[in-house]
Amino acid sequence: MKRPRGTGSVFRMRGSNVLWIKYHRNGKPIRESAHTVKVKEAEKLLRARLAAISTGTYVALKLEKMRISELADDLIREYRINGRKSIEDLKARWELHLKPFFGLMMAVEVTSQIVAHYIDARQQEGAENATINRELAALKRMFNLARQSTPPKVHMVPYIAMLREDNIRTGFLESTQHDRLAAETGKIGLWLRAMFEVGYTYGWRHEELLALRVDQVNLLAGTIRLEPGTTKNLQGREVSMTLPVKALLTQCVNGKSSHDHVFTREDGKPVRDFRGTWLKACEAAKAPDLLFHDLRRTAARNLRRAGVAEGVIMKIGGWKTRSVFERYAIVSQSDIRDAMTRLEAGQQRDNAEAALEQKSAEEQFGQTLGRIASEKVDPNETSSSTTLPIN
Repeated sequence: MKRPRGTGSVFRMRGSNVLWIKYHRNGKPIRESAHTVKVKEAEKLLRARLAAISTGTYVALKLEKMRISELADDLIREYRINGRKSIEDLKARWELHLKPFFGLMMAVEVTSQIVAHYIDARQQEGAENATINRELAALKRMFNLARQSTPPKVHMVPYIAMLREDNIRTGFLESTQHDRLAAETGKIGLWLRAMFEVGYTYGWRHEELLALRVDQVNLLAGTIRLEPGTTKNLQGREVSMTLPVKALLTQCVNGKSSHDHVFTREDGKPVRDFRGTWLKACEAAKAPDLLFHDLRRTAARNLRRAGVAEGVIMKIGGWKTRSVFERYAIVSQSDIRDAMTRLEAGQQRDNAEAALEQKSAEEQFGQTLGRIASEKVDPNETSSSTTLPIN
């Protein structure tokens, strides 16, 4: 019996042991195995496909089979093609956390509920919200990249809500600690002493300093520059050297070629990882919890205290947006104490001035009363002594 137009068909394909269904989408015929020999089950699948087409929720069979692992491979390839510095970080997040949970899933299986289960599992493992957000951002990027490909590899991108992050920076290096830490870093080597001074002065990231080459230090002009594309925000920067920075960098670049690294160990090898050495210096300087990244916050505070405009501070340190800059909370407890001290001094000064004004007003009022009292005349005395005119 011939079916009505637009309702598709169920048929048996030659050489196949199961039934097949046929329907049209955008005028193109689509044939798909029903994976069953029962007509009713094949009819049910056909009706489901037709309903999905009519409601706009249809997902092609090849998209249904797309795995998250394939999307991850595409994202890693995109990072490699564009030379993104965080590719190793992405690989680690995928292999250690995302792959064990999502690796065997089809893309169409990932829903907001599944993502919520992943978040809960990571939190149970003790992961911070900021860490989980970086993983969720990678997952979201996989879907967006697959959706933008031609032809699209996924039909839709699931909603992935990000978590609240409480990662406001708090560490500072107080001015009283600077000399102690400078002495301890100097004991370890010129490279660490110079890195510390540059970080303390300009707030540059340690990755930017480790990549610094000799030709980026201009001793004649007294400037240091970071080339565009080598910084986190990909923007170049150039600053003038202070006397301490210039003295230290002069020793660091002495005898090196233009393409050599500025910061090298005693054997001439570029510095790569100095976390253990930095920790040792900080403990000796009685600042055991200080991170090298805390120097960014310290530099921003010192520049602000010196009266430098915040827009200029952002350009020196490489903060691209004000929202990120404000997260560094460049007001320390010592700043707050100084502010409260100035507030109390101002209140005491205002109170003293108010008391002085009150006393002066009272004295003036007393003088006025005394003058009025001395100038007052008796009415009887005035009438008796007054000479009346004679007609």
